[in-house]
Amino acid sequence: MPRIDAHQHFWDLRMPFDYEWLKTPRHAPICRSYLPKDLQPHLKNADIDKTVFVQTQHNLDENRWALTLAQENEWIAGVVGWVDLASPDVEQQICEFKDDPLFVGVRHITQDEPDDDFIIREDVIRGLKQLEKHGVPFDLLFYVKHLRHAETLAQNLPDLPMVIDHLAKPHIRDHVTKDWLPDFQDAAAYPNVYCKLSGLITEANWKGWTVDDLRPYVERALEAFGPDRCLFGSDWPVCELAGSYEQVHEALATILDPLTENEKSQIFGDTAARFYKLTR
Repeated sequence: MPRIDAHQHFWDLRMPFDYEWLKTPRHAPICRSYLPKDLQPHLKNADIDKTVFVQTQHNLDENRWALTLAQENEWIAGVVGWVDLASPDVEQQICEFKDDPLFVGVRHITQDEPDDDFIIREDVIRGLKQLEKHGVPFDLLFYVKHLRHAETLAQNLPDLPMVIDHLAKPHIRDHVTKDWLPDFQDAAAYPNVYCKLSGLITEANWKGWTVDDLRPYVERALEAFGPDRCLFGSDWPVCELAGSYEQVHEALATILDPLTENEKSQIFGDTAARFYKLTR
């Protein structure tokens, strides 16, 4: 199986998308365009064969743009796009994309919704049921405060494959697990819920994180989900706020060193290929 990065982004500041979030002082270091040609050298350095692009926009046009990039770059194995889950037209939106083998999932930036209960609203659940109906996986972009909803979603949508991005952003900087672990473990009890070992260094101290800062969170994830439900993701280029692509990969590889080769193979590719039903 190819080695797969199951979570990376592109953006192009020349495109008519909403990149206001990049124009804050906090994100100034990554406020430039990041395109496939910028990622390829890092993939080579880390011996990664394929990637999955994940949306940054609540905009159907980003789906179309990203699918074009995937068609032009064979190593982009899939696109996790966006549809308006609360829209009466959500099924029509899904149907525009679902038959493209490169359209492999949907994400909504739930963490930024003013309503902490957005993802379990009745209209949104209806939209998620359309994803379930059409077999389109869903990425859960949560903060710790949203994790309590993962169990509710898993109970209501037992046939919808879901993956928790970035372990739901635990407070690594503060070395805290008690506010995160119980709901995280509850989510893991449901076989249709997976998790991405991604986005960790940006939840740690950007200037001084260590592998040991990340280790407890990765180990708890492995205990809860097992390698067959854990996926490697770089979260590039967001990761560049705290470290390079190569540092992200090496940190996780170091933590996973005690695992068997088969277990590592699952995390670095097999699980992503199965979860997203990748065809290339």
